[in-house]
Amino acid sequence: KELLKNVYWQSNTLLYIKRANKYFPIIEPILKQHNIPDDFKYLAVIESGLEDVVSPSGAAGFWQLLKGTAREYEIEVNSSIDERYNLEKSTHAACFYLQEAYEKFGSWTMAAASYNMGKNGARRVICEQNTDNYYNLYVNSETRRYVFRIIAVKEILENPNKYGFIYREQDLYYMPEYKIIEVDSTIADLYVFCNEHHINYKLLKELNPWIRKSVLPDASRKKYQIKIPLYSSKLLFD
Repeated sequence: KELLKNVYWQSNTLLYIKRANKYFPIIEPILKQHNIPDDFKYLAVIESGLEDVVSPSGAAGFWQLLKGTAREYEIEVNSSIDERYNLEKSTHAACFYLQEAYEKFGSWTMAAASYNMGKNGARRVICEQNTDNYYNLYVNSETRRYVFRIIAVKEILENPNKYGFIYREQDLYYMPEYKIIEVDSTIADLYVFCNEHHINYKLLKELNPWIRKSVLPDASRKKYQIKIPLYSSKLLFD
């Protein structure tokens, strides 16, 4: 079922392939740093399609973190700053969650399933049904599909030609070159900040979607890293 859905919804899966080329190089080394299996990058694909989407329950970003979960892993979430949209920081948070789940349930498969149903939900069904094998558990329909969706997307993205996805390298999306500016004080007007760095506000937001308003408050003198594109004329669309 999951292979059929993803192979024949061609436009959607082609976008997965194009975005993966842009974002996997950021996600992969973070997974490796935390000793999380590389295949978990496909969890982000099925969670969000590698887009900064918001679910009906309020989960946000590539890894679809709820506010409470994000704050548990020291991800800042408020009206001006929402680091669930910071790919690097949210990937680290997802890794912490997955490592804890693996230690709790003893398998990466159950760690993945718990990402969908929550650690408490996973623990409850394991206790009720007296098995910690995902494939033997009777769970809700979404969690029942979840691991198979990851496997199907992995299979297709790693073997695109086998499933009829033909494209050129120039058709893929790429991360634009950028530099990082570290700030540790309030930026009262990001429009002025952009002018000073010879970019426009749109380009700033494309690379820093975690900045939610036109001001960056920082009363606590926390250090933030802001990405500035090296070539302001280069399109960042995907």
